Amino acid sequence: MTGTETPTHCPYCALQCGMSLRPVAGPEVAEVVERTGFPVNRGALCGKGRSAPAVLRRGVRLTSPLVRRRPGGELEEAGWDEALGRIADGLGGVRAAHGADAVGVFGGGGLTNEKAYALGKFARVVLGTSQIDYNGRFCMSSAAAAHQRAFGLDRGLPFPLEDIPRTGCVILVGSNLAETMPPALRYLTELKANGGRLIVIDPRRTRTAEQADLHLAPRPGTDLALALGMLHLVVAGGRVDEEFVRSRTRGWEEARAGAMAHWPELVERICGVPVARLREAVELFCGAESGMVLTARGPEQQAKGTDTVGAWINFCLATGRAGRPLSGYGCLTGQGNGQGGREHGQKADQLPGYRKLTDPAARRHVAEVWGVDPESLPGPGRSAYELLDALGRDVRALLVMGSNPVVSAPHASHVERRLGSLDFLAVADVVLSETAAPADVVLPVTQWAEESGTTTSLEGRVLLRRRALDPPEGVRSDLEVLHALAGLLGHGKGFPADPAEVFEELRRASAGGAADYAGITYERIAAEDGVFWPCPDADHPGTPRLFLDRFATEDGRASFVPVVHRAAAEETDREYPVVLTTGRVVAQYQSGAQTRRVDELNAAAPGPFVELHPRLAERIGVAEGEPVAVTSRRGRAVAPARITGAIRADTVFMPFHWPGEGRANTLTNPALDPVSRMPEFKVCAVRLEAVR
Repeated sequence: MTGTETPTHCPYCALQCGMSLRPVAGPEVAEVVERTGFPVNRGALCGKGRSAPAVLRRGVRLTSPLVRRRPGGELEEAGWDEALGRIADGLGGVRAAHGADAVGVFGGGGLTNEKAYALGKFARVVLGTSQIDYNGRFCMSSAAAAHQRAFGLDRGLPFPLEDIPRTGCVILVGSNLAETMPPALRYLTELKANGGRLIVIDPRRTRTAEQADLHLAPRPGTDLALALGMLHLVVAGGRVDEEFVRSRTRGWEEARAGAMAHWPELVERICGVPVARLREAVELFCGAESGMVLTARGPEQQAKGTDTVGAWINFCLATGRAGRPLSGYGCLTGQGNGQGGREHGQKADQLPGYRKLTDPAARRHVAEVWGVDPESLPGPGRSAYELLDALGRDVRALLVMGSNPVVSAPHASHVERRLGSLDFLAVADVVLSETAAPADVVLPVTQWAEESGTTTSLEGRVLLRRRALDPPEGVRSDLEVLHALAGLLGHGKGFPADPAEVFEELRRASAGGAADYAGITYERIAAEDGVFWPCPDADHPGTPRLFLDRFATEDGRASFVPVVHRAAAEETDREYPVVLTTGRVVAQYQSGAQTRRVDELNAAAPGPFVELHPRLAERIGVAEGEPVAVTSRRGRAVAPARITGAIRADTVFMPFHWPGEGRANTLTNPALDPVSRMPEFKVCAVRLEAVR
């Protein structure tokens, strides 16, 4: 295959940038070639995308199953029959002894639609367990819940990325696109070149905030008050689009009352953003003919994330910036298939097609496709953190695919202990991650370049990754793993290993659902550079823009949801006087399980750090590069100081990509949003001290 170029997509974030792969001889395995014709990134790639083939090297990735043949012993190489047999015995034995819900499944937002679908089906049909969720719960679940409440449908962006440069004003809340999705920054650059305005809301003056016409830097955890204060100013200034509110929404009076209780001076005291800056933001947004509000993890990863996003949606609805061309609210999904991963069955309460697990009609439809009795399908299970917290108690065995919660979950030392208390742990992954290292069985599975399958980008565009390389001998795909395990556990049919066959079943299972893929085929995706869902039949063009005629509610109207500001789950005090917020850096990705194995990326971002303001650094007596101990009520992390005036003086920032002493998620608070069950990653109280 050397010299042959295969068009495919980057394995990392939800942009799913187009690229081509060319196999090469030698240890590098493959090289990336620009794919300029793909409309989302037009050939541009960040360092992670350009270096993605490095993880495919031998010596970097796993190439043989590993088993722990005695308690406390080392992982040893084994054959596939032994490894699969041990997993079947481990999961089946716990199920027989303690019941189906004693077995859990934890998936990942990087799995293809086919694998996410098969994993959800495997959990509910083969294992009979309700205990399945995935790390996408930590991504955009608050935005998804708010979408559902307001619009009746959840899709990250209800419009394509190409609309962003053509709108009049963008408010970007809690997103650092320049580092998390670098090729997407061009859309903001083009927005400004076209005369549009950019407002960035972030407690740090990031590389993205430096592009803004206006940067607001609220105290972490106060985004809800800020949104309500801006809506108050919209009402007080006579900026409400009364005709739009009257004809296309419901619930305005209750939402209006909530906003009017948050007068600008009160909001300034809560957020630390001057009233004059709030007024300027409202004038910029309302003075444009069209506008968008885009949120990311900043406002969403909070114990009030659903209400915070709801407040921004209320702001869009009140100003008539929704359900119209070049306007609306959107969420910048993080993980590569965070959108599709929950649409098709990994989430604890959902069936394929974005159907509710509690809906009898949905259960009947999916059960018919699966050839099972609807009554046999379990009900909703625990959300991601609640599932991890139950390990070793209610949940005694766990199968993990494509996730590394030892690094990525909040209160990570607690999660690590819970994993260690299991009767049985099996992990399928490309590398020996921190979660795989203590497992009883580890299975080496294929990477994105070695398999075909679909993903769904933040736009709702269903894309096709194509197999460009043969995997090393001894490596199998996740679909092959599920096929084999289903057979060993008594289900010899219904779990094909061919992704095209799985996708055909997924199309039937999603038909008629909110996320309807029935009219999408591999052939159409290839011919059209992706197809936007919903796409109910072969003649349907797909839906790049939602809500232009009606919202996806019973009466077609969007719902205002009344919300009020409330404090973070953990506020600062005399003992813990500083706010910690977490996030990403450009050269690493998520838990770093893959990117930390790439020399080029490690050279750019070699390890964790604590970003703090010069005044705070002076107060604790630490200089640039010196170690700082950060302590919360859950634990202690140590990392070098990075001193900058680009962060609030009452706030510190840590990236969460690293394990060990500098693990940021040792500190974070697992307090959950009552609707989305999102943990409060973005806000916790800490104290700092120099390490001598």
